Formats: sequence, structure tokens, C-alpha cells
Amino acid sequence: MRKIIFASNNKHKAEEIRAILGAQFDIITLKEAGITIDIPEPHETLTENAREKSMVIHRLTGMDCFSEDTGLEVDALNGAPGVKSARYAGEQASAEDNLKKLLDEMKGAANRKARFSTVISLVLNGQEYIFEGDCEGMITDKASGTAGFGYDPVFMPAHHDKTFAELGIEVKSSISHRKKAIEKMTSFLRSLENY
Repeated sequence: MRKIIFASNNKHKAEEIRAILGAQFDIITLKEAGITIDIPEPHETLTENAREKSMVIHRLTGMDCFSEDTGLEVDALNGAPGVKSARYAGEQASAEDNLKKLLDEMKGAANRKARFSTVISLVLNGQEYIFEGDCEGMITDKASGTAGFGYDPVFMPAHHDKTFAELGIEVKSSISHRKKAIEKMTSFLRSLENY
């Protein structure tokens, strides 16, 4: 089993990805790989940010790696917060700050449709592959649940009556944007003889 570096130190994302991938792949975080640099996300698209992270780590280590960038796109806000989801309320904003800003901006909005989008950039033997996944849903009036992270307490996925944060990681991992993108990557990896 070959190691693949996940170009992130977000332990919540790492847990979710490992839950989806199972034991077939040895996924290690940047910290576990001994990498301490902070990789900026300066670009205007999820794809460019994901590519920036995976290419930097591949150049540093020469190892197979992947990175992802995820954004929440809200129709009533013209696709915001989008690529700026993690910094919506400012560069040093906490998840709570971002949630508060989103709920404030959505006050009175009739159209609450939204989606999470994930883009994965996988660098394998020096070659890049892109995988994408979306999860449609809506923004609730208030935060509910404690099991999620980021915008999970205000995002209710389609065909459910609870937020991601109420549904918990097991259910979220079975339907999420990240799962869809990771499943595409996993299918690709499993199709290769050396994996």
C-alpha cells in the first residue's frame, strides 16, 4: 500500500476522507509527513487553489499527493461565499464568524438554495488529475447540530430534514460533495494496476 499525502492539516477533512476511502489507502496529512509550511489559496477558483496545494507538495516531496478545495455556493448571494468560504468574514475569521456573516446576509432571503462543491487535484507520478463533486441543499434560518464543521450547522442537504451537523459524519460521509469527488478519485486509483 503506497502512501498518499493529503495536502492539508484540517483534521476534520482528514477524518472524513479516511472514512470514505477506508483502509485500502494510506492517507497521511502534511503534519504526519513532517511538512510545516502553510500553502496560500490566492486564486479565484476552487480548481486553481486545489492545484496550487498539490503541486507545491509534489515539488517538495516527489510523492503522490492530493489536495482539495471546497466552497459553499449560495444562489441568493450570487455564488458567495464560494472560493472564499474559509475566509468569508475576513482573513482571520473563525468558523463561527463565517456562519454569523452568512446567516446575517441570508436574513429574509426567499431563495435559500445552495450547494457545496469540492475539487480534488491528485498528482500521481508527476501527472495531475482533477475530480469534482457537488451536494445540493439549502441554507437554514439558524445553526443546528454539533457534529459537523464549517458551514455544516446551516446546510441542509436535499432530501433531508436535518443539517449536516445534525446528521453526523457517517451520514454526511455517505452523501457529501467530498464523498462524490473522493469516490471518483478512488475509482481511478483502483483502476491502476500499481494501486
